[in-house]
Parts: sequence; C-alpha cells; structure tokens
Amino acid sequence: MIVALRTALFSLVFYPGSLVFVLAALAASPVSQRGLFAATRGWSLWHDACCRIVLGQRLVIEGELLDQPVLYVFKHEAMYETIQLPRLFSRPAIMAKRELLDIPLWGRVARNYGLVPVEREAGAGALRVMMAAARKATAAGRPICLFPEGTRMPHGEAPPLRSGFTGLYKLLALPVIPVALDSGIVNPRRSWRRYPGTVTFRVGETIPPGLPRDEIERRVHAAINALNDAPTATRVG
Repeated sequence: MIVALRTALFSLVFYPGSLVFVLAALAASPVSQRGLFAATRGWSLWHDACCRIVLGQRLVIEGELLDQPVLYVFKHEAMYETIQLPRLFSRPAIMAKRELLDIPLWGRVARNYGLVPVEREAGAGALRVMMAAARKATAAGRPICLFPEGTRMPHGEAPPLRSGFTGLYKLLALPVIPVALDSGIVNPRRSWRRYPGTVTFRVGETIPPGLPRDEIERRVHAAINALNDAPTATRVG
C-alpha cells in the first residue's frame, strides 16, 4: 500500500512540474540556447529530486562519466536513466526513437535541444539525417548517448544489440563507453509501481574505435549486461 501511494504521489508531483520545465524550455528556445539547456537540466534535476524524496530511489555511479565527445551505450530498463542524462552531462546528445519528437510541446523542445532522431526502419535519407545530427553534436564537444537495445528491457534480459549500433560505431569512429545499470529492479517495466531502493550505473572500460563487428558487439553486449546476474539495486517492498 505504501509503495502504491508513493508511486501515485510521484505522478501527481513530477508530471505537473515537468510541464513547467517544458514551457520554460519552449520560451527560452527562440532567444537563448543556454536557457534551453538550463531548463532541460532543471527538469532532470527535478526528476532526480522526485525519485529521491518521493520514491526513495537514489543513484550510485561506479566509475566516471566523462563529459566529452564519445559514444556512450547504455543498458535500457526504465524511463529513469533517460531522464537522468541531462543532469549527468552538460549537453548530452541523446539518440531516441523518431516517434518521441511528435509528442506535443515536449517534441519541439527535444528538437531544439538536439535530440538525435533514430528510425528503426531507416532508409538512406533518414540515416544521413541521423549521422549529420550526431556529427554536429560531437563537433560541439557533446557526448552521444545511445540505447543499443532499442527499447526498455525487463531486468535480467540480454537481447542482441540492434544492427544500427555497429553502423553508427563505424561511421562516427568514436571511442565507446558502455554503461550497465539495474534501474528495472525498482522500476519494473510490467508494473506501474515504483519501489524505493538504490540504482547503480556501472561505467565500463573505454573501447577504441575501429574494431571488427563481432568484437565490438561482443564487448558492448557483455559490458552493458554486467549487472544482470549480480544486481546491486536493493528494492524495498
């Protein structure tokens, strides 16, 4: 019962507050890119505060998240990690499915922020758009953040990486930093309840560019699933 009440309270607090930050970002977009980034970071900090205070979820990072133009590949288990990114980096270029850009208000903010659209069945034209956006971001010194599984997965599952990751790795020729996480334990995909506990982000070893496809996929797959068999998140309730 307590978990259900805390989850409901989180929705009542976080989503109305999010609307305030989205409107602030929309207002800032035409006049100040710095204001846009500040509003986006504020939204991420707001999410973190709501998770900590209302849900009782805290984040522990093992290793260092370097704020520089590299290709980060994250395990994807919950909405939690996607909203944490703007506070963990100064201006991350997050790669996300194209449909998200169609969300009213939020989609416009995402475009202005520099979210990199990914189309799962992308043709040559869509791929050129994606690569142009990614290269523009790295030229500006921004890290690229990718979820190579393509969608959220229940904790413990380890599907193969989507084929687009390897193509992006070859074309961008950037070092890759894999990040394992276990947010799905306290934010289970098939439940509306959100549990108190600790979420771990484990930063893996940097992988150089230029490796053969089999090797880069094997190393990344192993690294982002490093917490599957020995979860460190503690779920209460």
